[in-house]
Amino acid sequence: MSTGTSKPGPLAGIKVLELGTLIAGPFCSRMLAEFGADVIKVEAPGNGDPLRQWRVLKDGTSLWWSVQARNKKSITLNMKDERAQEIARKLALEADVIIENYRPGVLEKWKLGYEDLRQINPATIMVRLSGYGQTGPLRDLPGFGAIGESMGGIRYVSGHPDRPPVRIGISIGDSIAALHGVIGAMMALRHRDVTGGRWNGKQGDDSVAGQGQMVDVALYEAVFNMMESMVPEFDFAGVVRERTGGALPGIVPSNTYTTGDGMNIVIAGNGDAIFKRLMTAIGRDDMASDPGLARNDGRVPRTAEIDAAIQQWCSTQSIDNALTTLQAADVPVGKIYSVKDMMSDAQFLARDMFEQHQFADGTPVKLPGITPKMSETPGQTKWLGPELGAHSDEILQSLGYDEAHIKMLRDHGVV
Repeated sequence: MSTGTSKPGPLAGIKVLELGTLIAGPFCSRMLAEFGADVIKVEAPGNGDPLRQWRVLKDGTSLWWSVQARNKKSITLNMKDERAQEIARKLALEADVIIENYRPGVLEKWKLGYEDLRQINPATIMVRLSGYGQTGPLRDLPGFGAIGESMGGIRYVSGHPDRPPVRIGISIGDSIAALHGVIGAMMALRHRDVTGGRWNGKQGDDSVAGQGQMVDVALYEAVFNMMESMVPEFDFAGVVRERTGGALPGIVPSNTYTTGDGMNIVIAGNGDAIFKRLMTAIGRDDMASDPGLARNDGRVPRTAEIDAAIQQWCSTQSIDNALTTLQAADVPVGKIYSVKDMMSDAQFLARDMFEQHQFADGTPVKLPGITPKMSETPGQTKWLGPELGAHSDEILQSLGYDEAHIKMLRDHGVV
């Protein structure tokens, strides 16, 4: 079901082959599909991508699947069979971008590795997402997002100082890696196009192709890239950033507070001018005018005092009163939203952050809207995550396989 957008996406005409399962690789290709790329997803016959059965299901298929695989075409291939590997190789050589998140070495075993493909198609772009990257002593170990979050540093600083580290309630490590994959793919496409463009399908003296490359995304490195100033702080000053609960360490005040009606509210009054407005709004003119608190470096040593004053005021307010008062004072403040809050919020609705669709049986369902918003070439949802192998015949026919050959492949369990 289309969102009604008639303009082609900015990636219209780009062919993407997805070889992978679950989150990091598929989320990477999902974003490309949302903005117009033609994405073919290879799945194993039988059950397909395990994400099809994750979390809340409808008729045996995950609701997550409808989002993660929207706009993709599904072909089933038994990659243990050499005939399936040959089909995948043909698709890979035609693709502008190949996205994979197998353990390093798996594609090489199938003669689908980057070096195998680039010998034929010099413009090959392969985005490889793995736990530890394609090199180094840990390359062969399994590395899920949780491990990348732990090694990359985000788990160490998440939670309260008197308790063990906690995880964020989503697969943030995989998703951060996926976004790095998207960025890498875009840069690689740009480089390919300025060095000669898409391969013309010929080899030898008649070959014309821009320069492809491998985009090597390690989950732990993608998370590590989010760790702000931790490295120079430790190297120069020996500072190890620790868990601080809801506060933003070294930037004061920025914390989570509880209102009198038991709700949680985030207040970020850490700008110097904002701090004065915040303190005035909560009736603490003494702090607003204190020269020792005029700058952040003066506020940091008095963090506990400042937080206590803000919490004392919040305890006397309902969340609605607190929001109204602080918003009127132009202080950054926000309620902590659940998905229920989001789906009735005027800002979410004004920005079209929910799309109405329906399943094949007519059951209505909302999907998250597509971001980022683009003025001339917006993304769109053309269809929900497909049935397993829904496009197998179409894709095989595009490669030149006739009906009899396709039937033979299906009878032999290749597709």
